[in-house]
Amino acid sequence: MPLVEHLRELRNRLAKAVVAIVVVMIVAAFYSEQLMQFLAEPVPKCEDLANSDGGNCAIVSFNTLTSPFTTTIKVSLMAGLIVSSPVWLYQLWAFVAPGLHKHEKKYTYCFVSAAVPLFVGGAYLSYVILPVSIKVLLSLTPGGSANILSLDEVLDFTIRMVLVFGLAFELPLLLIMLNLVGIVSGRRMAGWWRGVVMGVFVFGAVATPTTDPVGMIALSGPIVVLYFVAVAFSLLNDKRRARREAAGPADDEASELDLTPESIEPVEPVAALPEQAAKDRVNGYDDVT
Repeated sequence: MPLVEHLRELRNRLAKAVVAIVVVMIVAAFYSEQLMQFLAEPVPKCEDLANSDGGNCAIVSFNTLTSPFTTTIKVSLMAGLIVSSPVWLYQLWAFVAPGLHKHEKKYTYCFVSAAVPLFVGGAYLSYVILPVSIKVLLSLTPGGSANILSLDEVLDFTIRMVLVFGLAFELPLLLIMLNLVGIVSGRRMAGWWRGVVMGVFVFGAVATPTTDPVGMIALSGPIVVLYFVAVAFSLLNDKRRARREAAGPADDEASELDLTPESIEPVEPVAALPEQAAKDRVNGYDDVT
């Protein structure tokens, strides 16, 4: 396919993806209030300012005149991207797939089928521990003060936590991918376990701003378990690769050629052109020139 056809196909794929996102975004705008309530549910809410002394609860409100509009657009756009993800991901896949080999397509199917449940599991876990994190943050409020939170900031905090947890759960899948392409071996990954465990727990402590170890363990524990699962898979894959290399190439694979000469024999020099039958020249040139 020429370059112009590629660009035309890319334009059509992007147009279909944008239309799907816009349609879902318009539908989500009618349910934006319910979506905001769902995302702000982890925050313990106070009935009025009289009961908001200290850090036991908070009042969620809009602080600027344009906040209701911008928050509605943000929530609707987020819902459009998530709900329409099967459509625009398929469009992306349909554009890339013709350039992939059969085994590359197989690996892609496996990675996508594993990446989606991992991200959903991390996102669900973040939503479970969000109430604990928010209560701990609110508990730092000194006496005589009230917590009046912007709904926009609450939504940003919730979305950030969901993305952090979801992407953190993709780490083992990334290590498996690096092992499959031969960049990192399972033995080397196994030798990293002390540093990885330490780094994961430090990351869990930073990503979950709580003073108790519940939130940190809730994030770090599953990631550590998934890391060791990735190490075990990589070790088995290394053994399988070693057995395949020892068995030689398959029937449909070409073996490596040894181009090293066994002996070097002198080559007789030959004339570049045959001898001319006649030595006559025309205007100083022979019949070749």
